[in-house]
Amino acid sequence: MKTYQFYVYILATNNNKVLYIGVTNNLKRRALEHKMHLVPGFTACYNVDKLVYYESFDFIEDAILREKRLKKWNRQWKNELIASKNPS
Repeated sequence: MKTYQFYVYILATNNNKVLYIGVTNNLKRRALEHKMHLVPGFTACYNVDKLVYYESFDFIEDAILREKRLKKWNRQWKNELIASKNPS
């Protein structure tokens, strides 16, 4: 039986002014899709392509719940979360 990992990730612009939170089952592929602007939409429009944070989950339901919760956080909390794992 194949097991999957699911990821909640946060992307930022180069100046860190815009953040994007998403969920995927293949973080490397998804980050590359954002970097190459392969999918039209918010991240391509605002050039949000720098991976600054991620968490892994065994179950998609947990990842989706975490994504929804993070999206409700204020900007300061998100910045502190990012800095806790990625200070630079």
